[in-house]
Amino acid sequence: MITIRKMEETDRADVKRMMKFFYSSPAVFTDGSEDIFEKDIKECLSDSPYLFGFIIESDGKMAGYAMVSKCFNTEFGRRCVWIEDLFIIPEYRRTGIASEFVDWLRAENSECVIRLEVEKENKPAVSAYSRKGFKDVPYTQKYILPIEE
Repeated sequence: MITIRKMEETDRADVKRMMKFFYSSPAVFTDGSEDIFEKDIKECLSDSPYLFGFIIESDGKMAGYAMVSKCFNTEFGRRCVWIEDLFIIPEYRRTGIASEFVDWLRAENSECVIRLEVEKENKPAVSAYSRKGFKDVPYTQKYILPIEE
């Protein structure tokens, strides 16, 4: 049985361990850092309206984590939920857990567009997201870092 719950302070070490694994894989563009991991977890554990952290459990055992952010998407004219991180521990992969998380997230945010990024080379994830109904966005995403004070 799959359970999805809010991330708690007691999950910090496990989440950081999973983040290190996730961010060192080819599934992610950057390698992350201790500082970024700490900031991400701190934001998830706060009352932030921007980033939300979830723990995914299978039969009471931690099977992964997810971080989602919320915004308004002017292209679709509605609220948007971004799946920032969705990491499933290797031994739980290909069991439908990620699919169940997406179904849960859609049910919890039924009025929202759900978006995510996936590396093209991550064929299993690309295929799984396509089966869930995700469509490709036909343009390249870019970013700029904030001005350091």
